[in-house]
Amino acid sequence: MPIHSRVTRRLGLKAALAAAVTAPLSSTALPASSASAGERPARGHLQVMSFNLRFASTTEPHSWAVRRPVMRELLNREAPHVIGTQEGVFAQLLDIDSDLGPHYDWLGTGRLHGSRDESMAIFYDTRRLRPAEYDHFWLSDTPYVIGSNTWGAAFARMVTWIRFRDLTDGGREFYLLNTHFDHVSQYARERSAALIAERIAGFDRSLPVVVTGDFNVAAHKNTVYDKLLGAGLVDTWDTARERSALYATFHGYKPLTPDGDRIDWVLSSPGVTAYRAAINTFSDDGQFPSDHLPVQAFLGLG
Repeated sequence: MPIHSRVTRRLGLKAALAAAVTAPLSSTALPASSASAGERPARGHLQVMSFNLRFASTTEPHSWAVRRPVMRELLNREAPHVIGTQEGVFAQLLDIDSDLGPHYDWLGTGRLHGSRDESMAIFYDTRRLRPAEYDHFWLSDTPYVIGSNTWGAAFARMVTWIRFRDLTDGGREFYLLNTHFDHVSQYARERSAALIAERIAGFDRSLPVVVTGDFNVAAHKNTVYDKLLGAGLVDTWDTARERSALYATFHGYKPLTPDGDRIDWVLSSPGVTAYRAAINTFSDDGQFPSDHLPVQAFLGLG
């Protein structure tokens, strides 16, 4: 049986997630509360980022110690309201949490439910957003079995999702799902897309949905993309009123590829307005913060 829990303090939330390494988190309702006194929430479009962080490593070049200052600079310059991350390991997520500063919090768990494994952590600006409910499920035939992998993926894969309240918009709610599809098995990717579509169909249909992730296939060139759009989602890159230059979102620390494949996407339900979409090429003296470029979308929820 899934374990139900309620947590009320920001630090308590993190502590609960760090400690929860032996049992799955259920679909968990969180208590409503307002932004801290004296903190004025940001206004305007909801700024969403999807970012494969590249897991922390001591191997050079591009160790986490080298990349972290660049990551810090990028995230502080952009200050997204919500960041769907992939590949982050626990110590790395703590570093990012510290670097983002006191106005951010995060939710996530390791894909094997251990603190050392990769996570689909979601960071959010507490001045703008408040979680109302969250859950994790695994991309398999047994989605609530921790670490389950039944479709031949190279690794266990999962989704973390949160139902957020937008504190600047009268408490308007929306869902954000964050995932990382398998890099080897096309079958696993197709089944993963179908499961996510099924789960979205079970949400409150009156609320907007945003999906962030590294899907490991190119937009417009794979049935995985077609399945997700066929389920009613739209690609904010395509629907955006304004776009940055296009680059392949995976670069592997090699020269950037103009007009390359987008394997990292921000998808949404059709009622969401994408005012701008961007692929962020920030680096510092040639050092990138990750082997992926972050993808950004500036959204209106309706």
